[in-house]
Amino acid sequence: MRTIFDVQQLLKRYGVFVYIGNRVADLQLMELELKELYRSQLVESKEYQMALLLLRQQIVIEKEKEQEK
Repeated sequence: MRTIFDVQQLLKRYGVFVYIGNRVADLQLMELELKELYRSQLVESKEYQMALLLLRQQIVIEKEKEQEK
């Protein structure tokens, strides 16, 4: 797992499609959905950790972009 697209594909396997229209909100909702899948023991620990790291990194990047505007 290397990109946000990979995380989206992971969520899609479980019927989770996220689109709010605000990139940061989308990423935060994906994080919540991922946590719920992990709590339900549907996602392995390593996969969960990598996806969570990617999401959090992207959230920081998107927030920095918003502040520059």
